[in-house]
Amino acid sequence: MLRANQVPSDSRRRRVSRSTATIVAWALAVVNPALAEEARVACAANFREPAIEISSAFEQDSGHAIVISFGSTGQLYAQIAFGAPFDVFLAADTARVTRAVEEGLAAEETRFTYASGRIALFSAEEGFVTGPETLKAGRFSKLAIAEPSVAPYGAAAVETMQALSAMDGIRDRLVRGLNVAHAYQFVQSGNADIGFVAVSQIARHSEGSRWVVPSRFHQPISQDAVLLNRGAGNVAAKAFLAFLEGEKAGEILDKYGYGRAE
Repeated sequence: MLRANQVPSDSRRRRVSRSTATIVAWALAVVNPALAEEARVACAANFREPAIEISSAFEQDSGHAIVISFGSTGQLYAQIAFGAPFDVFLAADTARVTRAVEEGLAAEETRFTYASGRIALFSAEEGFVTGPETLKAGRFSKLAIAEPSVAPYGAAAVETMQALSAMDGIRDRLVRGLNVAHAYQFVQSGNADIGFVAVSQIARHSEGSRWVVPSRFHQPISQDAVLLNRGAGNVAAKAFLAFLEGEKAGEILDKYGYGRAE
């Protein structure tokens, strides 16, 4: 708690200001159902299941409507840059949100890290994946990853293989999906023996085998959200971002294996 004669730091002031804005925006959304609107959200593919659950809880509580489009962060950013009608951007990294702000597509003061992602090496076959030694043993024909040039989860997969000195022996066996959802589908369908997927995709079931990659093997997957210029006057968009920072959304994040932003 601040004493009367203390001056908060810039970072503390931003946190306090954002918390206040969150409370005000959410209160307005709840007590004024006549203001109900629809917001369009561009959302990274790894966040599909929690986004659906969070938006459903938000709609039930607020009366607003949320329409979500899923894709790789790079693809979604390209669509936003070319004028796609989105109000909110939920990226799988910080870089694209930074670009959106720098290029005048979004409001800097609205950005925040809503989740911290994790990856896992996964196989639909029981006992197939036992740990990093599965990569080094090489007893597989195809390994699925998200396209690293556009998908942060794919980039984390490449960093992991490089950290384990396994990339050279695997490169010719990689199957690249447009995003991490496609990588997961490759594994589930049997088109790839194993793959690097988002922990959130496998957190709700125990089928198959998996190795959750320690975070030391790749750069942090910090996922940022921001209000786009098109959503500046949209009550639903602002309220949804406020809800995303709240406790209900946080409980859903926990359930899907995401870390919460500090």
